[in-house]
Amino acid sequence: MATYALASLLVVSLVQAFLVRVHNVSSGSMQNTLGVTDRVLSSRLPYGGGGPARGDIIIFAHGDTWDSTVRSPDPSPFKQAARTFGDITGIGISNSNYTVKRVIGLAGDTVACCDTGGRVLVNNQPLTEPYLFEDIPFRAGSFDCATDPRSSRCFGPITVPVGNLLVMGDHRSVSGDSVAGCRSALATADCAKFVRLDQVTGKVIAKVWPPGPVG
Repeated sequence: MATYALASLLVVSLVQAFLVRVHNVSSGSMQNTLGVTDRVLSSRLPYGGGGPARGDIIIFAHGDTWDSTVRSPDPSPFKQAARTFGDITGIGISNSNYTVKRVIGLAGDTVACCDTGGRVLVNNQPLTEPYLFEDIPFRAGSFDCATDPRSSRCFGPITVPVGNLLVMGDHRSVSGDSVAGCRSALATADCAKFVRLDQVTGKVIAKVWPPGPVG
């Protein structure tokens, strides 16, 4: 029985490490594409021949902040042991946090907002984003990037560094994403935060619960 249990655990660990992994969505930043408490399936396989594409919904790992690698140690030795178990097996909690966002800019892209219609621009080309939910208010001519006060939808231009991605949430008005710190007219040149390619653990390929595809 113990041998069977260990073998089953090994199989689950290998599947989660190399094929697919289940994640819980813990925030509303990707509504309505992904809802709070949705369970999603991610996979490394789509990136076997390269990195994410613009528009992909990805899962990435980080510590207490996006630019740290692991979470601060838990003062409870039992919880810390559970984290270590999760690191090894891919089951339960771990020493990493996992965040889900949509890829908007690839390395070398220049991303800004907004055009006269309030759309995000990538390399001066407006994006068509049918998945957006409750975007930040923007009214051309009365509350846009040239008015005072200006719309906080506005940011950039921001050039994505080599080896990084610029990501945003579909529920723009509540998303703590790559450009959240850049939406003020007083934002500094280093306001953006990026996702390193080596942080990406997989592409979201389906919703496990409720079951269905992702956009």
